[in-house]
Amino acid sequence: MKTVTLDVRAADDSMADFVQASKTSTAQKPARISFTTPELLWQVLTAKRWQLLKALCGAGPISIRETARRAERDVKAVHGDVTALLNAGLIERTDDGRIVFPYEAVKVEFLLQVA
Repeated sequence: MKTVTLDVRAADDSMADFVQASKTSTAQKPARISFTTPELLWQVLTAKRWQLLKALCGAGPISIRETARRAERDVKAVHGDVTALLNAGLIERTDDGRIVFPYEAVKVEFLLQVA
């Protein structure tokens, strides 16, 4: 199962992992998208956008209109959320303009600790 991990890490840690991953074959690279703060993670991954990811999971490439239909939401509002998810690297646009969530699962991890 192809899983993407969303995590919260310092930019330096993310860059070090990026450099290390560049030395690894594509087949062995874990899919990881890092955010510098939990607040940024939740700013990008709102409840409505999480709903879109669930609608896209396993669907293959589909149109924004079909995504809105599956999520039972307004097309214009979905378009704005799709743009944010595209900018964050969570979903991709195909050559024919459809969108796809290329993962079968999402794992979110971060540590909340005493300041």
